[in-house]
Amino acid sequence: WLQLVESGGGSVQAGGSLNLSCEVEGDTADRDCMGWFRQVPGKEREFVATISTRAGSTYIGAPVAGRFTISRDNAENTIFLQMTSLTPEDTGIYFCVARPKCLPHGGWEADYNDWGQGTVVIVSS
Repeated sequence: WLQLVESGGGSVQAGGSLNLSCEVEGDTADRDCMGWFRQVPGKEREFVATISTRAGSTYIGAPVAGRFTISRDNAENTIFLQMTSLTPEDTGIYFCVARPKCLPHGGWEADYNDWGQGTVVIVSS
């Protein structure tokens, strides 16, 4: 089993920053790829970023490239999402996700086996 627990969401004004964390509990042997999706109100879940926990290689989705950074601390079984230059369009629920191997272009919701409960991010103008 695998449990993903997000934290760090909250409210911030446009232009501000937030840092999200995802602590992983359970058997991570078959879950090299960890990452984030988000769900903006009224839209489908959208890929944000992934990281290979073994290699450290990352892939950032186009809507957040240059503003968001993903990282990991394997000793703590935790991944992070550093979000800067936030805009109201970044408002949504951010989900931590996992799958065996990272996909070249992030993939879709159905490609990910494990999901956290989500943490809410609100960016006001």
